[in-house]
Amino acid sequence: MIDLKDPEFISDPYPYLAQLRDKEKPIWHEDLGIYLAATHKDASEVLRNKSLGRIYVDRTPESDWKTFNWLHSESILESEPPKHTRIRGLISKAFNRARIESLRPKIEVIVEELLNELIYSSTTFDLISNYAEPLPVRVIAELLGFPRSEEHLLRPWSQAIVKMYEVDPSETAKLEARRAAAEFSQYVHELMVARRANPGSDLISELAQVEEAGERLSAHELIATCVLLLNAGHEASVNGFGNGMVALLNNEKQRELLFSNPDKHGELAIEEFLRFDSPLQLFERTAKEDVEIGGVIIRKGEKIASLLGAANRDGNAFDNPDSMDITRTPNPHISFGGGIHFCIGAPLARLEMSIALPALIKRFPNLQLSNEPKRRDSFTLRGYERVEVSKS
Repeated sequence: MIDLKDPEFISDPYPYLAQLRDKEKPIWHEDLGIYLAATHKDASEVLRNKSLGRIYVDRTPESDWKTFNWLHSESILESEPPKHTRIRGLISKAFNRARIESLRPKIEVIVEELLNELIYSSTTFDLISNYAEPLPVRVIAELLGFPRSEEHLLRPWSQAIVKMYEVDPSETAKLEARRAAAEFSQYVHELMVARRANPGSDLISELAQVEEAGERLSAHELIATCVLLLNAGHEASVNGFGNGMVALLNNEKQRELLFSNPDKHGELAIEEFLRFDSPLQLFERTAKEDVEIGGVIIRKGEKIASLLGAANRDGNAFDNPDSMDITRTPNPHISFGGGIHFCIGAPLARLEMSIALPALIKRFPNLQLSNEPKRRDSFTLRGYERVEVSKS
């Protein structure tokens, strides 16, 4: 059985995932204690089947994990109906497509600022830390009304928390996650109190005021929502953009096609970035009752994971699945999940990348990899720590 912590697997999991997919049914992973669904059909069913749920189990001891636990149990990601329905409905009243589209001018300004900064840098720069990473962090900070001077706090908090989604995190990672959860939640709590007293035009102010049928978000639900928006909202953008650009710059034919007309091919290229090397590889759910997935009975209480990256390379759903094709259409990838837990930040991630990608190419039409990219030591959230590129 595959070892999700093996450096060779993390470097390139797709040959191993193909072996799982060849089984044509969910496979029990003894070490993880979970079924793995690797085909597009089964992985999609795991995301959508109402007999499966996101059932958060508190980490123990409670005295150590109290804040971390409620940040998750009170979020839409870890909730099921009717609680999920209520929270998502309230959030959607404030964080909707109209609001996201209204961010376009601000995103364009941030992109321009970042590119201008790169013009005066050396002949090389890090595509992750200098471009892909600061963009979504600044956008989320703008959306939530975080002071610009404190943006630098956000990414470290987020990275510490999301390390807990990996297989068997270290004791150091657990300590850092608990500390980040406490600091981040306290930070948002203070902003929430201030905005309730003096509302502004930011999302925290709106979430604090939003109401439907007499229902409002509790303090914990509001804070958990803000933390989730940062964690999920920028991880997909950073890793999706970085993974896609590395694959593109290693494929001369696809690079030439996109660079020749980024406005024409940009949106389809983004979808292919997300499919070809998925930023989120695993999303687990728990059986609320006995349920059949792909011919296998998942008993009540057992877990099953949708392997998004494996599903996105399934030849039954995609032609030439192991080849990048920036003109691919249709492209039924499941990188943003599906069902009631479809990523609420997907429209924002797509908007950010649709602006950032063509702008980067137009500014630096001779962009190339200058060194071997450094991969993050993680599977669930797949991305790069560093991608050094040259401008000429």
